[in-house]
Amino acid sequence: MTNILVLYYSNNGATESLARQVCTGVDSIENAVAVLRTVPSVSTVCESTEKLIPSNGPPYVNKKDLANCSGLIMGSPTYFGNMAAPLKYFLDSTSSEWLSGVLAGKPAGFFTSSSSPHVGQESTLLSMAIPLLHHGMIIVGIPYTLKEISTTKSGGGPYGASHITWNRDNEELTNEEKKVAQVIGKRVTQIAKKLILK
Repeated sequence: MTNILVLYYSNNGATESLARQVCTGVDSIENAVAVLRTVPSVSTVCESTEKLIPSNGPPYVNKKDLANCSGLIMGSPTYFGNMAAPLKYFLDSTSSEWLSGVLAGKPAGFFTSSSSPHVGQESTLLSMAIPLLHHGMIIVGIPYTLKEISTTKSGGGPYGASHITWNRDNEELTNEEKKVAQVIGKRVTQIAKKLILK
């Protein structure tokens, strides 16, 4: 079985909606399963801790999830053109995994959401790629052969899947946004399966 870790942080539900579409793409590939995980919030004013198990939604990620996955697809809301602090906080704690190379050679993809366009979605996707390049991961994008990349008036691009809420509910994805999110799930999974065979 090919396990693909879909790791995200979501504050208002939009990024979680994308994560679930990414999981749909992963699960559509034979003998593959999406492992959905999130990260706890962090405090800007003091050291704080969350409950060990979230009150709802998927469980929090742990380091074993990194070792056990065949690929990783990571998502974050766009905050000033960067990934959210809780996701970066988790990544900053993965020095041991970097030293042991548990992610080296595995494929990785990305997704993000924002309330409006032109607020740094592409730089957010790239900000998530940088630490995973240090981990030795193989970065997977979305080719322009996917027609939705050229026709979308909402989210999605070659760097990864994205969602723009505009005046819609946070969870309300367009059909194109859903398609692009599912495709990044499929592509990372297909590449992971080929890498496992070698």
